[in-house]
Amino acid sequence: MKKASIRSLNRAQLEGKRALVRVDFNVPMDGTTITDDARIKASIGTIQYLRDAGAKVILISHLGRPKAADSHDLFKLDPMGIRLAELLKSPVTKLDDCIGQKVEDMISHMKNGDIVLLENTRLHKEETQNDPSFSKSLANLGDLFVNDAFGAAHRAHSSTAGIADYLPAYAGLLLEKEIATLDQVLTTPKRPLVAIIGGAKISSKFAVLKNLLSKVDTLIIGGGMTYTLLKAQGQEIGKSLCEDTLLEDAKEFLNAAKASATTLILPTDHVCVTEFNGNAAQRISDTIKPNEIAVDIGPKTTQDIMESIASANTVIWNGPLGVFEIDAFSKGTMQVAHALAKSHAFTVVGGGDSGAAIAKAGVEKQISHVSTGGGATLEYLEGKGLPGIEILENK
Repeated sequence: MKKASIRSLNRAQLEGKRALVRVDFNVPMDGTTITDDARIKASIGTIQYLRDAGAKVILISHLGRPKAADSHDLFKLDPMGIRLAELLKSPVTKLDDCIGQKVEDMISHMKNGDIVLLENTRLHKEETQNDPSFSKSLANLGDLFVNDAFGAAHRAHSSTAGIADYLPAYAGLLLEKEIATLDQVLTTPKRPLVAIIGGAKISSKFAVLKNLLSKVDTLIIGGGMTYTLLKAQGQEIGKSLCEDTLLEDAKEFLNAAKASATTLILPTDHVCVTEFNGNAAQRISDTIKPNEIAVDIGPKTTQDIMESIASANTVIWNGPLGVFEIDAFSKGTMQVAHALAKSHAFTVVGGGDSGAAIAKAGVEKQISHVSTGGGATLEYLEGKGLPGIEILENK
């Protein structure tokens, strides 16, 4: 993988400048209540750096995927502005739109060090279309663009990429840290390097699995995606999740794994139920009956994974190993999370469900690096170029 060479903020003239900062405030919500503010906290380093340098800080973010028929009230960024002000112990002015004359007028009265949060960019359909006129309207608000939203860097949208067609563009401190960490584990890791990849569907993970085969010493696969691979090996998987159209691809991957120098670990025992609910009777076995669904890794598999972690110097984890959202099916994922927390290795956890899993286990502070990206982390591990990063690369 080519190491990204990106323009850093320390090369920018910041005093008195309007800095348009793409943050990722797309945080989990229960109605209008924030249930996890980790991404907001992760943005503070860049925001404070810009304030200290005398910039006028204008924050841009999306929230969710609002449709025309949806109530916009559920997609407004007011709760994020309130929470950010609490964390900074400083005022944050929240505006009711992200473009237009009223927005421009408010920004024209900003003083150095002021913070303004614009409204959800996805309330304009042009955002996801990367519409040039919308990108230019956003760019008109600033003198320079700072992308600090790694979690949205895989999107070629106006606020993640299009703005950079009109303004000098720099990486924020969080984005730089994400890139440096992932580059390190993929190119110059301390070995042994172990990757644990889970999740529901293998269709979204084949590319990253293939890329990791040539990079890691041990590749561990868990979660619902496992059962397409096990069926491709001829095993009975009962009513477990399986993508039958990908069985030939699964066979090709398994053959590639055999031919590689990488050790591949698949689950050898499973937590099985006959109906998908947390109160169902569980059976732990190395075989799955035709009327059963596998919902978690079993104790032997968990032990194998924990031993791999204990002997590793670097571990990457992306994706849960069972249906961890249901407490009764979360044991394997939770035990692996605690094993990572106790490990001496440099540990990197991808965002999304993996981040939610370590939060549920209460071990975030014991992980070396928790990525703020979900899909972006996955695509970076695949070796893909991300639009929100490519626009920052030195030409």
